Amino acid sequence: MALLKISEPGKSPMPHQFKRAVGIDLGTTNSLVATVPPGKSPHVIVDAQGDALLPSVVHYAEDQINLVGQPALDMSIADPHNTLASFKRWMGRSIDDIQSDDSYDYVRPDAVDGSPDASKASALVAVHTRAGAVTAVEASAEVLKNLAARAESALGGQLQGAVITVPAYFDDAQRQATKDAAMLAGVNVLRLINEPTAAAVAYGLDKADDRYIAVYDLGGGTFDVSILQLSEGVFEVLATGGNAALGGDDFDRAIADWVLAQAAVSAADLGPSAYRQLLQESRAAKQALSEHRAVGLAVAGNGVDWAGELSRQQFEELIDGLVEQTLAGCKVSLADADLVPSDIGDVVMVGGSTRVPRVREKVALLFGQEPKIDVDPDQVVALGAAIQADMLVGNNQERELLLLDVLPLSLGIETMGGLVEKIIHRNTSIPCTRGQEFTTYKDGQTALALHVLQGERERVADCRSLARFELRGIPAMVAGAAHIQVTFDVDANGMLEVSACETNTGVAASIKVQPSYGLAESQITAMLQASHQFARDDLEVRALIEQRIEAESLLDAVQAALQADRHLLDASEVQRIDSAITELAAAAKQDEVVSIKDAIARLGHQTEAFAARRMNQSIKQALQGRHIDAIADPVQDD
Repeated sequence: MALLKISEPGKSPMPHQFKRAVGIDLGTTNSLVATVPPGKSPHVIVDAQGDALLPSVVHYAEDQINLVGQPALDMSIADPHNTLASFKRWMGRSIDDIQSDDSYDYVRPDAVDGSPDASKASALVAVHTRAGAVTAVEASAEVLKNLAARAESALGGQLQGAVITVPAYFDDAQRQATKDAAMLAGVNVLRLINEPTAAAVAYGLDKADDRYIAVYDLGGGTFDVSILQLSEGVFEVLATGGNAALGGDDFDRAIADWVLAQAAVSAADLGPSAYRQLLQESRAAKQALSEHRAVGLAVAGNGVDWAGELSRQQFEELIDGLVEQTLAGCKVSLADADLVPSDIGDVVMVGGSTRVPRVREKVALLFGQEPKIDVDPDQVVALGAAIQADMLVGNNQERELLLLDVLPLSLGIETMGGLVEKIIHRNTSIPCTRGQEFTTYKDGQTALALHVLQGERERVADCRSLARFELRGIPAMVAGAAHIQVTFDVDANGMLEVSACETNTGVAASIKVQPSYGLAESQITAMLQASHQFARDDLEVRALIEQRIEAESLLDAVQAALQADRHLLDASEVQRIDSAITELAAAAKQDEVVSIKDAIARLGHQTEAFAARRMNQSIKQALQGRHIDAIADPVQDD
C-alpha cells in the first residue's frame, strides 16, 4: 500500500525541511538581519568580516556600483553629496513636511521633489546625487538588498520571506514606504511588526506570567515607547507613542553644536566634508563617554582649528532636554493605557542609544526599577523579528504567539458640515474591521464623495487627509432613504482599505489607502496634544455645526412642503410659519447653539398641524377609488 504525504493545510509535508526566513531591523543608523536555525536559538547573521551591524548608509559611486554599509560610511566625508545617511527619518515624507517641520533640518539643502510629476505636493523627498534624485525608499532598498544577500549566502539559498520591523509610531505612509523599499529589493514581506513588540518577543516575555511591559526604544533616529499587556501568550499593545525625529543622531548633533559654539563657527564655515567628520567624531565621543569621564574633541577645516575636552557631566547637560522628551512620551503612553509606572512588570531597553548611562538612569528613575539590558540593544529587535518570521513560515510549530499592535491615530470620514466621524479610534488593536452606516443628504442624490481622514480633532480642517473616492450609482431616493455601509479594514501591517456599499442595490466602491507621504512625528504629537487641549472647543464647534445642519435640513423640508401644499394653510398660519422660518434662518447664522435649537423647536411646533394635514392628504389620495375589501385584502388588487 502506498503511503501518502499528509500535512495540515499550509504546513510543510516534510517537517525536517525548514524554510529560509529572516527578521530585518531596518534602522536609521544601523541595520541587521537575523534568523532562527533549525533547533537553535535566534542569532544575527554577520558579514564576511564578522560584523553584525550594517551602517544604513549608501554611496552612489562614479562607476554606478553603489556602496552600502561601512564602505559607504567611509566615503561620507570624502564625497558627502553622493552619500546618503539617516534617510529613514525622511521615509514617507514630502517636501511640504520637511519645509514645515524644523525637526527635519538635517535633510540636505539640495532635497528635491522625488515625484515624476513636479506639481504633486505630496511627493516623497529625494536628494540629488550623481545617480539622479534618490528617495529614502530607493536608498532603503539598497540596504535591504545587501541584508538579503548576506542572509542568502549564510543560509544557502533564496529567502522565502522576511519580517521587517518599523517604529511603532510609523504612520500608514511610512509603513507603505517600507514595503515599497522591500519590493524594490526583491524581498517578500511576511509582515511588518513594531520594533518594541519584536523586542519583547526576543526577551522571551511571551513565556512569562501575565504582566504589563514597557518597551523603551531609542535608536539612532527614532524613539518609540510601547505599553504591552501579556496575557496567556498574547501580546496586546495597549498604547504607543514616540518621536520619529528623535534619537542618537540628535545626541551627536548636540555634541557637534557644542563644539561649533566653543570654536565660535558655524557648520557652513566648516563645509560639508569637515562637518561630516565632526559628526562622526561626535558619535565616537558619545560612545566613549559611556565608559570614560571625559573625552578629547577637535575640529578643523576651512581655516578652523579648535581642540578641547568634553566631560560626561557636560554631555549629560547637553542631552538632558532630549532625554526628558522621551520620558514625557513614556508618561503619555502610560496615561493612554490607564496605568502608572508601578504597574509595569518589566522595562525593556532597545536601541544603541540606550547604552548612554544617563538614559538608563532616567528610565530607571521613572519606572522605579532597573530596565532589562541583558540582550544586545542593537540586536534585540532583529532577533524578535526572526522569531516571528520563523513562526509565520511554519518552521516553529510548538511556539504560539499572537501580536496585537495598535493604531497610533484615529481614522474616519468627512460628514456634512466639515465634521469628522471616527470609524476606528486610536489605540485600537489591529488587524481590525469597523463599519458604520451613513445615508444621503439631498433628495435624488445618486453619488457620494468619501473623504478618509486621520486625526483626533472634530473638524476636517484639523485632521490629515488620507484619500478620497466616490460611490456612484446610488438609486435616486428621498434624502435619508439610502443605506450606505462604510467599512474600514486595517490589516496586520497597519495598512488601510476603505469600502462603501449601498445595501439596497449592492453598488460598491473601495480604495486602498497608499499615500506617498504621511505625518511627521512632531505632527502626530501635536495632533494628540491638540485633541486634548481643544477637546472642549471641538465639542462646542461640533454641536454648533450639527445644529446648523439640522436647521438647514428642516428649512429645506418646510419650504418644499409649502411650495407643494400651501393651500392646506390659511393666511395666518402661513404668516406664523414664515416668521419661524425667518427666525431659524437668522439663528443659523449665529454662533449660539441654544438659539438655533430653540428656533428649530419653534418652527417644528408651528408646522405640526401642517404636517398632520399633509399626512392625511397623502392617505386620502392613496385610498381614493379603492374598495374597503381591497384595503383589507391587498391581494384582490392584483
